[in-house]
Amino acid sequence: MTKQIRVGVVGCGYWGPNLIRNFRSLPDCTLKMMCDVNEERLKHLRTLYPEVKGETDFGRMITNGGLDAVVIATTVKSHYAMAKASLLAGKHTFIEKPMAASLEECEELVDIAQKKGLVLMVGHTFLFSAAVKKIKEVVDWGELGDIRYISARRLNLGLFQQEINVAWDLASHDISIILHIMKEMPLSVNCRGSAHITLGVEDVTSMCLTFGRDRSAIIQSSWLDPRKVREMTIVGSKRMIVYDDVAPLEKIRIFDVRVERPPHYDTFAEFQYAYHYGDMYVPYIKQEEPLKTECQHFLECIQQGKTPLSSGAQGMEMVRILEASSISLKHHGSAVRMEDLDGLRHELHTNGHKANGVAIARSIANGISKVRRVAKTNGIARAPRVPKINGAAKGYAANGRNGNGNGNSNGPAKESVRTVPEV
Repeated sequence: MTKQIRVGVVGCGYWGPNLIRNFRSLPDCTLKMMCDVNEERLKHLRTLYPEVKGETDFGRMITNGGLDAVVIATTVKSHYAMAKASLLAGKHTFIEKPMAASLEECEELVDIAQKKGLVLMVGHTFLFSAAVKKIKEVVDWGELGDIRYISARRLNLGLFQQEINVAWDLASHDISIILHIMKEMPLSVNCRGSAHITLGVEDVTSMCLTFGRDRSAIIQSSWLDPRKVREMTIVGSKRMIVYDDVAPLEKIRIFDVRVERPPHYDTFAEFQYAYHYGDMYVPYIKQEEPLKTECQHFLECIQQGKTPLSSGAQGMEMVRILEASSISLKHHGSAVRMEDLDGLRHELHTNGHKANGVAIARSIANGISKVRRVAKTNGIARAPRVPKINGAAKGYAANGRNGNGNGNSNGPAKESVRTVPEV
């Protein structure tokens, strides 16, 4: 008989309750503890799951909880410190996306997990959806031919955040799917965006990932759209796929359409494009909750010593691309070559400023925003310098939204702050 894995979930705000519900339902898991600084939130969840212990102190949770694994669904700025504490305490660790607020933080977490032989997994939920699995199968079979480009749109009204911009929040889902399909990192990243609601926090972005062999992926993300859109188009040399995650039944449609150019011609009059219009068909997809499949995969990786599909290494690649997008945003959409990223990352770390204990200016560093006063000369604002993010903060909200932007929850909880013990 397989030993049940004792799991604790920290963060019971937006996404945490969905993780609690799924881990509790799995036969290989004993959900022992849920942690949040908001006592009212814990009280409500304990009415739903009275057998699960509530805890307001994360330090006590990892030291006295008797846990085998910790699941972190808090605000992005707290991911690194909590995950590091969990790993150093010998716990297998699951972190909601994005993995951490900087590449250095990701690298350290991956290193600790490898040295201690622990499973480190990142919540790229869409990789576990039946629709994305089917798309991956179709692409790997060569049914589409050579992929030419991918276009993705992930739009909705809200939920607005102040820590991370919409690229870090929503585009990360599409990036995870694109990397899964392409099986390689992009050569360069371009990103443009606008902050309409909160100063310094882009709520609309357009990102372009350029891959080898003249292939690309375009990602549009928005918190400021009247409709919920979750759509991706994959264009191949033979066929094309339209993936609509909002569609109740026909989530994937495969089109037998393509354009061909003549192999050779002597005059312009001989040049004619050939348009092929074939059938459209909808493959059968078994309906299942991706999050439940993801949670089960985490448990299986612990039991069998496997590397997760969305491992710490994949989470680190994601943050590398998001950092490149942040630098590109600062430079009004200029291309950032991934091979040059390390030399440009100093732009994400310049001095920050505060007034009355509250950051009051703009920083796009890592998609995490601060706000500072803009200096003036003769009443005219001077161009501001980009402030510095001085490492991880010591205060952490344990019930924040991680920005999955999908699924239902028990509603957002009031933001509250607690200090995580130094590790």
